Amino acid sequence: MVMKTPVHPGTVLREDVLAELGLSVGETAERLGVSRVTLSRVLHAHARVSPNLAVRLEEAGVGTARAWLAMQTAYDLARERAAGVPKVTKLEPVA
Repeated sequence: MVMKTPVHPGTVLREDVLAELGLSVGETAERLGVSRVTLSRVLHAHARVSPNLAVRLEEAGVGTARAWLAMQTAYDLARERAAGVPKVTKLEPVA
């Protein structure tokens, strides 16, 4: 079974939230209290949604912080798995 890679939460924010509300990056950054560059990096999947940004989004009425962080975690895990499982040895009791 092939699993589809989850979309970056910044893409969701850009395409589903900002576009729907008709907000520019600058206006959104100002309303959230973050720099335009910081927000732009997230919106273009060059940076992660941090816990701080997730809380700001929740306070702005755009979903819950937990949901934004869950999206980010799902995206991060999918990327790690796609990169290949690292060589590890099982953690078992010492004989």
